Amino acid sequence: MKDYIQFGSKKIKYQLEYSGRKSLGITVKPDLKVIVKAPENVLPEQIKEKLLKKAPWILKQQSFFLTYHPKTPPKKFIGGETHLYLGRQYILKILKSKEELVHINGNFLEVKTRDRTRTRLLVTEWYLQNARIKFENISKRAIEKFKKYKVKPDSIVIRYMPTRWGSCTPKGKIILNPELIKAPRGCIEYVIVHELCHLVHLDHTQKFIDLQTKVMPDWEKWKMRLERILA
Repeated sequence: MKDYIQFGSKKIKYQLEYSGRKSLGITVKPDLKVIVKAPENVLPEQIKEKLLKKAPWILKQQSFFLTYHPKTPPKKFIGGETHLYLGRQYILKILKSKEELVHINGNFLEVKTRDRTRTRLLVTEWYLQNARIKFENISKRAIEKFKKYKVKPDSIVIRYMPTRWGSCTPKGKIILNPELIKAPRGCIEYVIVHELCHLVHLDHTQKFIDLQTKVMPDWEKWKMRLERILA
């Protein structure tokens, strides 16, 4: 059952599920969906009253997860188009050539190819190659900071994700979206530190926030930068 509450100017939609549980539970998913699980004898009015009390927390969680939602509009990969790399804008320049090469030359992201239709593929592969190198270097330094907490990721994996910048599996695998290579170095470090904190604290509790702040005191600045530059 779907319903919503109005909290100020915000409309909070939620999915309501009744079950044999004894208490009402509210969960905010990474895709921003709000799931409410309630005992069968609880009235809809009581549920909405509870949701209104929890509305600030719900909006805070949605805002938090929104950080991990890639929002950059699709590129057409045509000459003159701007492309981000490590937080800087570069102008795409496509050059006719017998060799295939992608590199940065001043303010330009140059693509050499004999077939312009391959530009998207070549640039995507270039981003992926650079993501592997940069993420590994940044991860190594971040992982060092967590040795004192006796945790270490099982592996660092790069994988395209439609709605996340990063994630952490229960077994300790950290997954990073290669699209992060378009953001400044500090933003990349923030996402990596955030996922490493999950190896210590699973949920986004105050202890989690305190640890994240201890390891990376300026994480909020980079979180906001990530939201702004890739919005």
